[in-house]
Amino acid sequence: MHRRTFGAGVLAALGTAGCSSGPHISRYNGPPVTSVVVNKGARKLYLLNDSNVLREYRVGLGFAPIGHKQIEGDGRTPEGSYLIDRRNPRSQFHLSLGISYPNTADRAYARALGASPGGDIFIHGEPNDRSDRRRASRVQDWTAGCIAVRNDEIEEIWAMVNNGTLITLRA
Repeated sequence: MHRRTFGAGVLAALGTAGCSSGPHISRYNGPPVTSVVVNKGARKLYLLNDSNVLREYRVGLGFAPIGHKQIEGDGRTPEGSYLIDRRNPRSQFHLSLGISYPNTADRAYARALGASPGGDIFIHGEPNDRSDRRRASRVQDWTAGCIAVRNDEIEEIWAMVNNGTLITLRA
C-alpha cells in the first residue's frame, strides 16, 4: 500500500513539475520569418517576411547603446548584418537566440586595438534571477550588448525565427 501511494505521489509530482517548468512555446504556422531587423534608435525589433512586418517588439539594448560594438565590455549592441546561429533553452535570461557576432571584420578591428571583440550576443528574455530582473526593470538599456524583450515575446520570437535567419542591426 505504501509503495503504491508513494508511486502515485511521485508520478503526480513529476506531472505537475513538467507542466510548470520551462517556457511555454506555441507552434507558429504563419508566413516564415525571412529576416529580423533591429532599429537601435527606435528601440524596435521587427520580424519580417520579405518586406512585410509580421511582428514588432520594443527592446532594451546594451547599457551604452550608441555606436557599433567594438570590444568586450563596451556595453554596446552590434550594428551590421549577422545570422541567428544558435538557441539556448537554459539561458540565464529565460530563452535566448544567438547572434553570429563577432564576424571577421569585428575580430580584426578589436585585434588592431589589442582587445577582444567580445561575443555571446543574444536576443533574450528577462533575467531568471529575481534581483537581476528587478534591477533590469529600472532602466531601458540594461544588457551587456544583447537585445532584450519580455519573456512572452522571446517565446513568440523563439517559435517564429529559425537558425540561419538574417538579422540586421541598424543605428
